[in-house]
Amino acid sequence: VRLVESGGGLVQPGGSLRLSCAASGFTFSSYAMSWVRQAPGKGLEWVSAINSGGGSTNYTDSVKGRFTISRDNAKNTLYLQMNSLKPEDTATYYCKGNKLFPRGTLVNYWGKGTLVTEP
Repeated sequence: VRLVESGGGLVQPGGSLRLSCAASGFTFSSYAMSWVRQAPGKGLEWVSAINSGGGSTNYTDSVKGRFTISRDNAKNTLYLQMNSLKPEDTATYYCKGNKLFPRGTLVNYWGKGTLVTEP
């Protein structure tokens, strides 16, 4: 199983970035996916989630209206479009997949993260 994030980098306040997460080794289209971030010296913060089919999305309040999560199940790829970036968005962004199997087994997969920083 692999989740590989890309697209991070240095961006000016007010700028935009598009993060991608390429998935392999599992049935991507059957997993709900999320973006989770960790700012320097802080804990993990859930950012956004999308259901397996892509028809339902959720966002933490601080990114609503600025970030858009999407997925392409044909390409096994998750995206996060980030606009109007703020200094407080500086963090390592992780891609996460999860699925609840019968009998209550919850499976989580994590990527290694991509860093978004602002000067």
